[in-house]
Amino acid sequence: MAQRLALQRLLSLPARGPLASHGRAFGTSAGRRSTFNVQDGSDFQDRVVNSPKPVVVDFHAQWCGPCKILGPRLEKLVAKQEGKVLMAKVDIDDHTDLAIEYEVSAVPTVLAMKNGDVVDKFVGVKDEDQLEAFLKKLIGA
Repeated sequence: MAQRLALQRLLSLPARGPLASHGRAFGTSAGRRSTFNVQDGSDFQDRVVNSPKPVVVDFHAQWCGPCKILGPRLEKLVAKQEGKVLMAKVDIDDHTDLAIEYEVSAVPTVLAMKNGDVVDKFVGVKDEDQLEAFLKKLIGA
């Protein structure tokens, strides 16, 4: 009986901790809407090549240390652009055909695409200032 009362009290308490912060652990942020994982070649064609907006394409791999540094940094800056640019994430192990087609020889490789064409590219990790300049050049701001 004492255990049941303790459990009822516990369940009636307001949620605390990292998962309780306004549902953020389960919600969708603005950054997530502008960033997506490419599912296959036709998805890439639809969402990247045929996109009316400029798209940053992040070719990465799960095993790549520098990719783990660059990816979140780039996602954050793309989210700050408030929908002016999208970000497509392409895992080269899952999509080797796309990596070959776009001549990706090292990861991370980031392409800037506009109207289906590659207009800029870099390989490796960049700092936030360099990434902001890359995005501004792509957006035309």
